[in-house]
Formats: sequence, C-alpha cells, structure tokens
Amino acid sequence: MTMAVFFKLLAIFIVVGLGYVAGRMRWLGDERKGADPARTLSNAAFYVFVPALLFRTTSRLPFGSLPWSTLIAFFVPVLALLLGVYAWQRRSHRARGLPTAAPSVRAISATFGNTLQVGVPMASALFGEAGLAIHITIISLHALTLLLVLTTLVEVDLARAHAVHQGHDLLRTLKTTLRNTIVHPVVLPVLAGMAWNAGGVPLPPVFDEALELLGTAVVPLCLVLIGMSLAYYGVRGGLEGAIGMSALKLLALPALVLAVGHWGFGLHGLPLQVVVMAAALPVGSNALIFSQRYETLEAEATAAIVFSTFAFVLTAPLWLIVLTWFP
Repeated sequence: MTMAVFFKLLAIFIVVGLGYVAGRMRWLGDERKGADPARTLSNAAFYVFVPALLFRTTSRLPFGSLPWSTLIAFFVPVLALLLGVYAWQRRSHRARGLPTAAPSVRAISATFGNTLQVGVPMASALFGEAGLAIHITIISLHALTLLLVLTTLVEVDLARAHAVHQGHDLLRTLKTTLRNTIVHPVVLPVLAGMAWNAGGVPLPPVFDEALELLGTAVVPLCLVLIGMSLAYYGVRGGLEGAIGMSALKLLALPALVLAVGHWGFGLHGLPLQVVVMAAALPVGSNALIFSQRYETLEAEATAAIVFSTFAFVLTAPLWLIVLTWFP
C-alpha cells in the first residue's frame, strides 16, 4: 500500500464522513418530515450525471485500438462471478423474503469495483504510465458492461414478477422487459453513445464540455450519498450480507481473475498485475446507486462499500505479495 493510495482512501473517508454529518444534521432535509434527500441525490446521479458520463465515455471509446485480449481476460471471470452470485441469490431470495431485485443488487456488490477513486491512484502509483493505460481501458468498459448486464437481469426479474402478479401473457411480459431495459438511464445513453461513435463524428466542443462537467460530479456526489445513506439507513440488518459480498469482491474475484488471466489467457507480468489489482478493488459507489434505484438492500450496499474500503487496506498488500509469484 503506497502513501498515494492511502491518502486517496483517507480523502474518500473524509468526504463520506461529510455526507454522514450532513445526513445526521439534516442539512439537506429531514426524512422524519417526509423529505428523502438521499434518494433525491441518488436520482440526480442516476438520471442526470451517470447518463452523461456513460454517453461521453461510449461516444469517445477507440474500440479498434483497445487491448481486447487483456480486457477479455478481466471481464470473463468478473461476469462469471456476477452471474454466479445472481443465480445463487435468485434461488434463495424468495425463501428469505427478499425483494425481487435483491439477486442483482448483491451481484453488483460482489463485482463492481471502485476503479476510479481508488483504482486510478493505485494503478498510477504501483504500475506507472504503462499500467495506468491498461487500467483506464478497464474503466472505459467497466460500468458499461456490468451495468448493462445487471440492468437486463433485474428488469427481466421485475417484469416476470409483475406478470405473475398481474397475470400477463408472455408477449406482454417480453414487451415490458424490452421497453424497460432499453428506455433506461443506463442502457439508453450507452446505446446512443455507441451510435454516435459509429458515425465517426466528434462531439461538438460545447456539448463535450457540458458532458464532461456533468460527469465530474458523479464521484463527489456518490461519496456524499454513501455518508448520508449511512446516517439514514445505518448497517443494522445488512452487515452479514455486506461482509459476505465484500469477501467475494476482495478475495474471490481477484483469485478468479488471476486464475483465468494467467492459466486461461496466458497473461503475465504487468497486464496480469493490473487486472488482478483492478479486481481486488473495494466495492464501488455504483452499487449503492443501483440498490437505491430499485429500493432494495440500501443498508447492505452502503455497508459493503464502507467495509470493503476499510478492508482493502489489508487485502491489497496481500494480493501484491501473491503477484510476486507470477513475474
């Protein structure tokens, strides 16, 4: 653990702490009087700032020059664990009385890493410019890939549950699922960005500047939201699940990426080190935004983010030691 990464973690905790104080002091509204400032901030992030970031990222991606072999070696095990956690939770969520969206929320907590706030300074400090370049390519597809898959899964589950409850036929259920999946604040900006990218026309400078400005608000807004969610929801009732999802994120996922990347795709040296450490990052703030979007397990998602970020101080050096065995 380098000092640069440690100070970045400390800065994150300071901003989260500010959000906690704002929540406890009811600076942005009092939920006891009908206000819900945490959900308002979450909706602002989900409907305004995140779509701007996703559209700008997708519209500017140089798809033809990306290191696809390294990216595939990272995303195959990540998606495998995501689908595994989803399937496992889907089999058991009804028996536990959990909401329909719970399997997808737990899947994002187990796989979605803090690739930006923690990942960028970590990659820069540990691996230099060459490693940072690989890490940035992971960032460019990370939210796009995981949020697209998870949004599809949760919307299918919700449409199926609604159809069972209302007695809708299969065709109507499929139409509802398709509409809700495409006309969505995550999926629609990605599809629009890809369409713009395919046209080969650069974004107008003023439009690009506006999108960049909106995108920069995502990080501080999400960190404040985490603190406010801690103040409003606490961690009671969500700690056990948060610890389990954090263990999968900090220990199981990097181990899976290491095995698949090294023995499945032949990665070694710097590319292997970067993808494993990217997988070893703590849970990212998008897990909370996702959980609040579907009003499911907010306390658990918040606790997973905070707990995994603290635990990362211990698990990151562990993975750096393991990687010395794979020069």
